[in-house]
Amino acid sequence: MTKAVVSARHHEDFKTYVDQACRAAEEFISIYYETMDKRRHALIRLYMDEATLLWNGNAVTGLEALANFFETLPSSEFQINMLDCQPVHEQATQSKTTVLVVTSGAVKFDGNKQHFFNQNFLLTAQKTPHNIVWKIASDCFRFQDWASN
Repeated sequence: MTKAVVSARHHEDFKTYVDQACRAAEEFISIYYETMDKRRHALIRLYMDEATLLWNGNAVTGLEALANFFETLPSSEFQINMLDCQPVHEQATQSKTTVLVVTSGAVKFDGNKQHFFNQNFLLTAQKTPHNIVWKIASDCFRFQDWASN
């Protein structure tokens, strides 16, 4: 095989990988924000056992702490304006299939004014007997307009 053929095949494989990552990210984000707004009690099912959430600079780690944190938040209405994703090279993730997902939009928590936000997720593929499930390894949420309050 020539170098050009190997390079073209590698490019095509990577493009397929990116396309798969983006489809997974779109599906995941739809599920995540619908769950956050309508079934928050089920939200921790989307996180790995040892997942970490950074919420405006405050760290929350582990499923029990995450469940307690999400219970304290008022009801919400999220609107996503932007979604971007990219696969993370397996050398950086101990050979785990991982996708970086970046969202931004607006959220209104009950009793509060609307805020713009940015949220970054590291999703890791978890194999089950029947399929692959994406779980959150790391979640970083930040209001973008906090200084104007």
